[in-house]
Amino acid sequence: MFLKLFLIFTAVPVLELVLLIKIGSSIGVLPTIFIVVMTAIAGAYLVRMEGIGVMTRIQEHMRQGIFPGDELINGVLILVAGALLLTPGFFTDVLGFLFVFPRSREYIKKFAKVYIRRKMNRDEIEIHIS
Repeated sequence: MFLKLFLIFTAVPVLELVLLIKIGSSIGVLPTIFIVVMTAIAGAYLVRMEGIGVMTRIQEHMRQGIFPGDELINGVLILVAGALLLTPGFFTDVLGFLFVFPRSREYIKKFAKVYIRRKMNRDEIEIHIS
């Protein structure tokens, strides 16, 4: 686990720096900064709108007595999208937009469910209600 985290926290920033330098040298510093700032603003707006929608659906499910499992996963994915979109860079922006748009989020959610099921089965998580 440490190795995975180490790779993520070193490889992603290096990739972002390479992309920022390459794009900045191609289109210029100011346009690059403008794009990064605008994607952060647009991403924050989209995350807010999607988050409000998820919260509304969670409340509706709860009123109907339905456990909002899918919507909780959507909420986590939108939270991750927000963090990715507020992180300066192009690679994290692309990932963030994939997480924020409902169509691509549904695809990602399928993988998240498989991961959660495997993790629960492997670790044999027990839930105790007191």
